[in-house]
Amino acid sequence: MEETQRQKKIGSVLQRDLVDVLQNAASQGGMRGIIISVSKVKVTVDLSVAKVYLSIFPNDKAKELLVGIKSNTPLIRHELAQRTRHQLRRMPNLEFFIDDSLEYIDKIEQSLKGKENPITDPNLLDNRKKT
Repeated sequence: MEETQRQKKIGSVLQRDLVDVLQNAASQGGMRGIIISVSKVKVTVDLSVAKVYLSIFPNDKAKELLVGIKSNTPLIRHELAQRTRHQLRRMPNLEFFIDDSLEYIDKIEQSLKGKENPITDPNLLDNRKKT
């Protein structure tokens, strides 16, 4: 089912403001050299839940940062509600996920450059799960 215009608009508003909130939190927390980007925000049909997909660089710190972000979800949600109070009546609940598409692309690139070619042997790449 395709997203409605309202879902897309809310998703883009949340995406723009989430980038600011997360980058500010990372810099105030003393984390240097970490880039957090919000690659996608999908809002459910009833506008009650927003699934937020994050790309975190470097990849080795992604899991621990995701745990920290999930534990601070109420604070992040409150900050977003303050920023979007004139645009949204109700703030959707936030669910955070790691977007591994860049890592997946990197694996494909490395495989194509190496001797093992995933085009000739598709078993070389991990099966990709859709969320």
